[in-house]
Amino acid sequence: MSDDGLIVLRTVRNLLAGDGPVFNAGERVESNTSTLWTYLLALPGLVPGISLNWASVVAGLLFSVAGLGFAFDGARRLFGAAGPRAVVPLGALVVVALPPFWDFGTSGLETGLIVGWLGLTWWLLVRRLEAWRRGDGAGRDWPPAFVLGLAPLVRPDLALFGVMAALALVVLEYRRGWRRIVGLGVVAAALPAAYETFRAGYYGLLVPSTALAKEASEARWQQGTYYLLDLLGTYRLWIPAVGLVLAAALLAVRALTRRRQPGPELALRGRTAVVVAVPLVSALLLAVYVIRVGGDFMHGRMLLPALFCLVMPVAAVPLGRWTTLPVLGTAAWAVFCLMALRPAYGATLGPNWIANERLYYVSLLGNPHPVTAEDYSTHPMVAEGVAALEAADGHSLAIVGAKPGGAGWWVYPAERDSLVWLNLGVAGELAPLDVRVLDGVGLVNPIAGHATGLPNGRIGHDKDLLPEWFLADAGVRGDTGFVGPTYVADARAALACPRTVEMLASYRAPLTAERFRDNLTGSVERSTYRFSRDAAEAATCAPLPALPE
Repeated sequence: MSDDGLIVLRTVRNLLAGDGPVFNAGERVESNTSTLWTYLLALPGLVPGISLNWASVVAGLLFSVAGLGFAFDGARRLFGAAGPRAVVPLGALVVVALPPFWDFGTSGLETGLIVGWLGLTWWLLVRRLEAWRRGDGAGRDWPPAFVLGLAPLVRPDLALFGVMAALALVVLEYRRGWRRIVGLGVVAAALPAAYETFRAGYYGLLVPSTALAKEASEARWQQGTYYLLDLLGTYRLWIPAVGLVLAAALLAVRALTRRRQPGPELALRGRTAVVVAVPLVSALLLAVYVIRVGGDFMHGRMLLPALFCLVMPVAAVPLGRWTTLPVLGTAAWAVFCLMALRPAYGATLGPNWIANERLYYVSLLGNPHPVTAEDYSTHPMVAEGVAALEAADGHSLAIVGAKPGGAGWWVYPAERDSLVWLNLGVAGELAPLDVRVLDGVGLVNPIAGHATGLPNGRIGHDKDLLPEWFLADAGVRGDTGFVGPTYVADARAALACPRTVEMLASYRAPLTAERFRDNLTGSVERSTYRFSRDAAEAATCAPLPALPE
């Protein structure tokens, strides 16, 4: 269970407690990138006695296996091997052999759901292709339309795959008339459009807060290239790539050398090519997007969807002379990968700020499989901060700062119990739901999310909001301890700037019909609003150039 997976579960717990889909009660912040994953995890939470932590781990595993199964069966059907002819799991071996697929598929994050959704969407497209092969083009076409429409709810960047799948569906169904195409478009767009309206009115933004924290609109090609090479080099992925390309080329040659017939068969070949192109083109688009935004701080995680798309058309291939060599070579690599290939940086922070997320927490906690709150209770700092809040007289703010002998927890009288810690998942897991847990990178703290970040900082952590902002926002008065009072005064003045006051009200003010309307109409401008992380500069209320929309 990763720290980010625990972030998802705190939102689920608040939802089940009646506080809404939020990380902190009373603050409407969308801290989870995958909307669908959040609501799916709420279902087992309705059953008394179910552990949400274990439910998320098991659900991720089930979705991962289902997605692999759908990809396998889709490829089997694609090659016309739906009968007794044997197939072998060529591309599937690549997925099964890579440790990041295992780590993140059972991490509590949405990776398993992504794999499941990608496999299902691909399988539904292949089934529609099969219907045309049988001459049954009038069969059901709304299931693939509805499922591909879920793309932005599974994860916003998967809209790239959704668009490609939608284009393929248009090619498959265009002979049924444009009215039918428009109808399928309505089926695909209805749910995501409705949720986007809810998001803008409820949260006041067009995107989840994670997009602000990571500034997805900025280009960081060099860091993204490092991220790509880290995955490719660690697992020697060029070895299975040779096998996959060779098998695909041999199968394509075999298909093209069959005697062509005019009419329907050529049309079916065109449709087949379009369906095959969906995951291949999507893999390229998803990979380029990840590279552009600088990748991620978790080893391999953000490139897994692109990699899964790449292997889907050859997840299974017919067994024959032309596939024996690629299969044997890929199988040998898979065994080698499972047994020996791991990131060279181990549990430490690797080059270019990339880390092995799972191994880091395993080493930190001294537990080979940390999943529950009890497993994370041995965290060296967070449990101490929660205890300090509990021991305080009245509402307090707990934040780590410099002390004689090293960093430690400072506790200040405040307007509300608040705990400031970078690893939100652990803090949110150990702190009660009535304690506001805040971060400096903007995942759950819009003050950090709308602030500027450090140039070329670590991906997902470059906001790094300074402590004076937390003290000012918590209403700390008097002795400011390790933070100079001038800095706190500047931050207090900056938070009083009109646009910042409006931003704060968008997620803190009671949700009335008027507030929903104002959030909705101002969501575009609010999503691009930024102020300087330097409190003295922000206190001037001078507007910064808006980010590209």
